[in-house]
Amino acid sequence: MNKIEAIIRPEKLTSVQIALNDAGFKGMTVTRILGQGDNPGSSRTSSRGTGTYVDPTLSKIKLEIVVSDEDTDKVIGFIIDSAATGKAGDGRIFVSRILDAVRIDTAERGAKSL
Repeated sequence: MNKIEAIIRPEKLTSVQIALNDAGFKGMTVTRILGQGDNPGSSRTSSRGTGTYVDPTLSKIKLEIVVSDEDTDKVIGFIIDSAATGKAGDGRIFVSRILDAVRIDTAERGAKSL
């Protein structure tokens, strides 16, 4: 099993969710986050009006989904296809190995718990 963490643009959340749901991947965690990457951020005026500054943090969405080894590349492909704009700031995808998973209501473990 693998955990896929995808950092995407907020406006791409719906299209990614639809792509994953249509492919049968319905369970995911969605978190609104702030992040800082290669992008310069945005200029803002200070609250006292004394000038502008560049805030390097940008609003992003983090999706987390645990899938079988066989489905990992498929899910990554769905995320890329539905989240990419071709511009800097589209995000990143991270894959981590999951040693075990347990479904609380049935106590099923491993791939059965997904």
